[in-house]
Amino acid sequence: MKCLSILSAAALAALGSAQAPTKVNDFNLGPTKLGMYVYVPSNLKKPAPIVVAIHHCQGSATGYASETKYQPLANSKGFIIIYPNSRSSGGCFDVSSTATLTHNGGGDSQTVANMVKYAIDKYGGDAEKVFVTGTSSGAMMTQVMAGAYPDVFKAASAYSGVPDGCFFVQGATATQDPPGWSNSCANGQTTKTAQQWGDATRGYFPGYNGTRPRMLIWHGTADTTLRYPNYQESLKQWSNVLGLTTSKTASNTPQSGYTQTIYGEGDSNTAQLVGYSAQGVGHTVPVHESNDLAFFGI
Repeated sequence: MKCLSILSAAALAALGSAQAPTKVNDFNLGPTKLGMYVYVPSNLKKPAPIVVAIHHCQGSATGYASETKYQPLANSKGFIIIYPNSRSSGGCFDVSSTATLTHNGGGDSQTVANMVKYAIDKYGGDAEKVFVTGTSSGAMMTQVMAGAYPDVFKAASAYSGVPDGCFFVQGATATQDPPGWSNSCANGQTTKTAQQWGDATRGYFPGYNGTRPRMLIWHGTADTTLRYPNYQESLKQWSNVLGLTTSKTASNTPQSGYTQTIYGEGDSNTAQLVGYSAQGVGHTVPVHESNDLAFFGI
């Protein structure tokens, strides 16, 4: 799979600024061979919220921990962080196989969901306050997690990813190395109606009628790795999944050059679906940790 990683200046500035997460050696729930790393603040009050933070291609759990600023915020706000670690040769997660796209299908997504179960039991995580975020390959997995495991996650924030199921590759398996790659999706050429995208997501967990995760979508207009049309396709998908038909936009928020779109009722922290289009930003949009946590309600 191709490289999906260009670090922002802010991410580079954060390198080495936080304690490394701990590898969980006794996590063996699988079904795929992802590594599990955790960061648990010493002063944690239980039950505590859980944030799953998923790295990009040619990245790692420890690398993503140092590139982002979730750990200092975990210390002050009191939440557990899970960092899944890909063991593929390119450091990418599988988002192409039916196994991963499907609830309890046996792919990487089920392994990540099992990490959440482990953290709830082992560290006192709150099953009612579980969230997921990621960059590039991790953002692709973030949308897959929201689609396949709406019973686990309450909200998600995806940085420069693609819609749930967009990267499906016929015949791809959850264990192939490297994972499957869809040029059509990466190049922004995979387009569907909102209904078709929504039907795809609903089809990955047949019979589920419960609450769906709230979604926060970030994308740069100058992205040449996972091209910008994936932003609108993602918003089409989740607006349908969440049953939202109206939207409003605001310029230069949360910073200059960003256009915010809020679907349905609520504001940037309470709405069901919020999108941020970053003018002139390539791959990837810098992580906005405080915005994520505000959206998560942490």
